[in-house]
Amino acid sequence: MLVAALALIAVETDNTSLIMVSDQEGVLRTAHYGERISDPSEFLAADLFSDPYSESHTRSYPSVGGTFINQPALHVKYADGTHNTELVYKGHSVTSSDGATVTSIDLLDSVTSLEVRLVFTAYEKENVILEHAEIRNGGKKEIQLLDYASSSMTIEAGKYLLTHFYGGWATEMNIDREILTHDTKVIESRRGTQATQCNNPSFLLSLDTDSFSENDGEVVAGALAWSGNFRLSFEIDESGRLRVLGGINPFASSYPLASGATFVTPDMIWTRSPEGAGGASRNLHRWARKYGVYAGGTVNPTLLNSWEGAYFTFTTETLLRMIDDAADMGLEMFVLDDGWFGNKFPRNGDDAGLGDWDVNVSKIPEGIDYVASYAHSKGLKFGIWIEPEMVNPKSELALAHPDWVVQSPGREIPTARNQWVLDLSNPAVQDFVFGIFDKTMSLAPSIDYIKWDCNRTVASFGSKYLKKNQDRFYVDYCEGIYNVMRRIREKYPSVIVQCCSSGGGRVDYGALRWFNEIWTSDDTDAFQRAYIQYATNLIYPACVMGSHVSAVPNHQSGNVTPLKFRFDMACSGRLGMELQPKTLTPEERAVAERCIASYKEYRDLVFRGDVYRLASPYEGDYYSLMYVSEDRSRAVVFDYCLRYQNRAVGSHPLKLRGLDPSRKYRVRELNVDRSSWWGDGGAYSGEFLSSGAFAPSLLTTYSSGVFYLEAL
Repeated sequence: MLVAALALIAVETDNTSLIMVSDQEGVLRTAHYGERISDPSEFLAADLFSDPYSESHTRSYPSVGGTFINQPALHVKYADGTHNTELVYKGHSVTSSDGATVTSIDLLDSVTSLEVRLVFTAYEKENVILEHAEIRNGGKKEIQLLDYASSSMTIEAGKYLLTHFYGGWATEMNIDREILTHDTKVIESRRGTQATQCNNPSFLLSLDTDSFSENDGEVVAGALAWSGNFRLSFEIDESGRLRVLGGINPFASSYPLASGATFVTPDMIWTRSPEGAGGASRNLHRWARKYGVYAGGTVNPTLLNSWEGAYFTFTTETLLRMIDDAADMGLEMFVLDDGWFGNKFPRNGDDAGLGDWDVNVSKIPEGIDYVASYAHSKGLKFGIWIEPEMVNPKSELALAHPDWVVQSPGREIPTARNQWVLDLSNPAVQDFVFGIFDKTMSLAPSIDYIKWDCNRTVASFGSKYLKKNQDRFYVDYCEGIYNVMRRIREKYPSVIVQCCSSGGGRVDYGALRWFNEIWTSDDTDAFQRAYIQYATNLIYPACVMGSHVSAVPNHQSGNVTPLKFRFDMACSGRLGMELQPKTLTPEERAVAERCIASYKEYRDLVFRGDVYRLASPYEGDYYSLMYVSEDRSRAVVFDYCLRYQNRAVGSHPLKLRGLDPSRKYRVRELNVDRSSWWGDGGAYSGEFLSSGAFAPSLLTTYSSGVFYLEAL
């Protein structure tokens, strides 16, 4: 029997449609998420729920209650102890905002007066849709939100190949792939801080296939804009439909909602492409550069960071000479990392000083302004490191404010990296953390860059401020970070802020609303970075990836790689260096200067171009990718050999993508005296370069090439 629809809502981008209808009982159901439908009204006659004995997953925002018995998007416990919520459609509206179309759908449970507004923001050109929920307690008594997902998306296909990410410190963003089966797959974090170090709140779904493709087939990608505990669940019902739930992890987070109060969930970001994983990535990256990253697409400066070159042991003279070297090599900024603060408890290691943000007068008696001014006099910008969310037990702050530390009453406070976590659910602590940033910015008339670090997770959580509302802690902590960053951006809109969390522990689109870039991983080994950066780039644009050249043997892995290979890998993100320049030989200095100079010629492509991944390090012995300008007039190709090739192989054919087939491109290999490709310096059509005729001869382990293409 056909269901008579009461309303039809179409959320549309240039190439996709998300179509929802309400049935004769007012239940909102998802009819279609896929390619653009020219006449959505035909779905008014669709039979979305044909089996009266089984609840399918077509509900657009399923709640606990009525006939629904699967994983809910919403689970509410009411003051009388009941758990039933039955949402029905009440109306919707459509407005335009900031280059996007915003569709708001109002749902209501008439018995409890609970209201839910689903908000969809469609970015037409980027083919990206954001969804969040606004949950309002219209009743007279407080309720408890037990589950409160941002989005519930129904996807229909014959097979679902899930790509997701796992890892740990210095091994972030490894790739897992699996065919989803019936029942539920869950990806989640319960770490509190560093929520993305082991898992990332993002994924790709390749539809109707058991193989991953960069260029072909339908792919859906999703990412949650949240920096705290998250949960993504993938449930296939008996009909074969897949329902994806994304949102804040409800673990230990039953959230009280007072009468009249509204809880707003973070955004879940969706895109769909018929051009494989590459098409989905390009959609996300275009959206991110324009809307999702603070000052996204802005070309940020190359830099020398002091950490691996000096660690905690330095003087003013050490820093000035590093600045000299950075300027001589053509870098554009110097960043003073950890170790510059603390007097009563000097920061000479990671066991003291966090929380006491006064300049260490033994190390830098002249003050930060002296160092910053010297950097500016050499034509460099200046940056500095802080870790404002943390405190060492050996600090004046810990002695003065033990009540500001995250702690479970009556229990020992666990330490990690010799530090404790400050309670950012507390507004007083938020004021203090903002004050750290504000005070640091006042150390010199012009500080251009802040590296914001976060080096441990939350354990044995508890808040003296929240008292009996401990279930609010994980949510309020994350909101506390955002509150601080909102204030920082109001006062310091132009400062570049890197989001570092012991490497890649806070890589998500929630943080990137406030931060310009991320520290991709503490692992600076160029070989390992091939895997980390490839996977990160599936979801996040290259403009946010801090990628540094460090010393060998590498301080994390012990691996030894050639300097050019290290530079070529780092140049596929935001280029930096992290070593003591004095250790470089004259020949190595020449390589560095050459690579830095050539990077400036094409780096706008890395920051603003469309990515095409040509060879995956997970699938062979090469890692290759390219960035192409929007007008297809310029491109840069990176090619890396990760394992030795028998000389009989001869060359490594690549089919370049994104080029105009009818235009001629001059091809130049950079940073070499003798090119690895026979056609270097010549001009060739985009059609020819896309045929596989472009085939560099890179056969030895850690050989690499960077090729610059410019249309004639």
